[in-house]
Amino acid sequence: MSVAAYCIFCYRQIGTSGPATKKHVPWNYIRKIAKVTGSLVLGGFVFITYEVLSLKKLLQLDTQAINQEKLKSYVYVHTTSLNPSEYQGITYQARKEIHKAVRKILETEAKIFRRPFNEQFSTFDVEDHECALWLLLRRCQSEDKEVRLQAVQDLAHNTHWHGYQYSTVAQTCDQRTAIGLARSKDIDLRFFLPPPLPRIKNDYLIGDELRSLLVSLPQTDLDPCVQYFTSLALRESSQILAAQRGGLWCFGGSGLPYCETLSKIPSETVELFCLQALVQHSKVSSHCDKIEAKGGLQLLQRIYQQRKDSAKIQRNIIRIIGNMALDERLHSSIVRAGWVSVLAEAMKSPHVIQSSHASRALANLDRDTVQEKYSDGVYILHPQYRSSQPIRADILFVHGLLGAAFKTWRQQDVDRRLDKKASEGEEDYTQCWPKTWLASDCPALRIISVEYDTHWSDWKAKCPVEAHRKSIAYRSNELLDKLRAAGIGDRPLVWVSHSMGGLLVKKMLVDASKNPEMDKIVNNTRGIIFYSVPHHGSQLAEYSINARYLIFPSVEVKELSKDSPALKELNDDFLSFAKDKKFSVLSFAETLPTHIGSMIKLHVVPLESAKLGIGDLIPVDVNHLNICKPKKKDAFLYQRTLKFIQDVLAQELGD
Repeated sequence: MSVAAYCIFCYRQIGTSGPATKKHVPWNYIRKIAKVTGSLVLGGFVFITYEVLSLKKLLQLDTQAINQEKLKSYVYVHTTSLNPSEYQGITYQARKEIHKAVRKILETEAKIFRRPFNEQFSTFDVEDHECALWLLLRRCQSEDKEVRLQAVQDLAHNTHWHGYQYSTVAQTCDQRTAIGLARSKDIDLRFFLPPPLPRIKNDYLIGDELRSLLVSLPQTDLDPCVQYFTSLALRESSQILAAQRGGLWCFGGSGLPYCETLSKIPSETVELFCLQALVQHSKVSSHCDKIEAKGGLQLLQRIYQQRKDSAKIQRNIIRIIGNMALDERLHSSIVRAGWVSVLAEAMKSPHVIQSSHASRALANLDRDTVQEKYSDGVYILHPQYRSSQPIRADILFVHGLLGAAFKTWRQQDVDRRLDKKASEGEEDYTQCWPKTWLASDCPALRIISVEYDTHWSDWKAKCPVEAHRKSIAYRSNELLDKLRAAGIGDRPLVWVSHSMGGLLVKKMLVDASKNPEMDKIVNNTRGIIFYSVPHHGSQLAEYSINARYLIFPSVEVKELSKDSPALKELNDDFLSFAKDKKFSVLSFAETLPTHIGSMIKLHVVPLESAKLGIGDLIPVDVNHLNICKPKKKDAFLYQRTLKFIQDVLAQELGD
């Protein structure tokens, strides 16, 4: 007899056994409630998978999790011995445990979901924590937002649940609750349904599927960079596949001017090129619809699961999910594809880049507590989780030439061989001091870091057709739109900038002062920190022509020319209204030269160029790269920065 047939037989016994005078549950009613579809497993756990046909009507639950599982649930029963001497009683034991578990769950669910919130646990013939679980699940779906948020918090912070109770939550909670749990600090990953198991396919087929997805996306009227990345991915991936299948490992092309070695898997290169193109497409809302319609979310899930060893591939995929999450219409599809559990796990990554990408995606999914939207390149470093701590002010970090949202703000690297103390405290090293040190010292702040591509030479440009986008003026307009979407300007604000990033900050403030829609950004600015900002130009541009790898200096390098008329105009425009607004300004200047390549050593931003004309200027014995990288938390650079932030935000922080 099959397991399903046997279980049907078991249920029939409920309605047919016992005295005739006692009314029993008829089989046709049982059949409407549950249909056995799973298998009985004897071992560490004995469980049966069954499909509850009337669960929605009985419990009044309408959840994505249940729809995803096609109304399936799991009933866990106690372990049954596999001792051969006890085989004769195994049928009876299994039937008894199944009956008890199923009847208990159905009775408890019906009682709790049919009674008001204030029902006392003692009225139910179950343990208190069983009632607590179902009451919390019900409150998680309350129309009262405060009740709902508190219930999610209580659910996340409880640590006494049994394993089957975590599974119950994973299968019965709605989309909103699952996202809230994922954004809870130190959350137990058992609260989430695992992503669908990837179908094991040949690497060639994954590359082909990615290329097919790219081909299916709009190819006309594209943004020049989207078009460039798409054509490059299709061209280069074709060359790679042809080379791999034909046994040729050396190839060229504008995108891959190198020879592959046997140690690198060509299929990963195919995927990276295609994923980089998909990142560009995912910035276009209508293209996101196409990606979802063509099964892109499921394809990306399979690649993510199969490329556990490639942080770069996984990072690009999460970046795509974060971009798609900007569109609320796609949230249900993203959740159904299993991305909540993936993002919750990525949030726990010790690598700041991985966790921050996941944090951005989850923040865009969480419409219950997050009103802002974080566009591509805008990362929230703190708070990355839901918090009851009110946000009093914003700190915005803007990197400079060749910088990035995370690496620019890491702790300064120390030679461990020469510094024994540093070696002893190596575990305290931080990859991003705003995320760790500043968040710890000022928990009431929201800390955001932005990222944009910069290059010394047009030879290194990722998208050679975007020359106009590298100008400070273009980037200012683009970033201002993204920052307003992220809520910058709604609270008191402090800017922190390094090198060319300081010029960009000045340009954004000047542009915002001329745009009524951006007035809030200017009016709420309380202070600005400049780390070695070339207000009057940099010697780097002068050396660019002589440096072989800078034969074709990029737009951003040209704009840094010493005594540039454009820089002088920007500085004059900024000072004219900065003095009127009485911005607090703190500037740091490097005093040590920086190695540029192996041949050049220079002061990238001389002291006279770092002088803005207002605020304090502090020379520091570091080079251009380390001016924004404190050696440790008690270093002067960090402590002076912290004091400035606390002073200008004293009223907001309550000091």
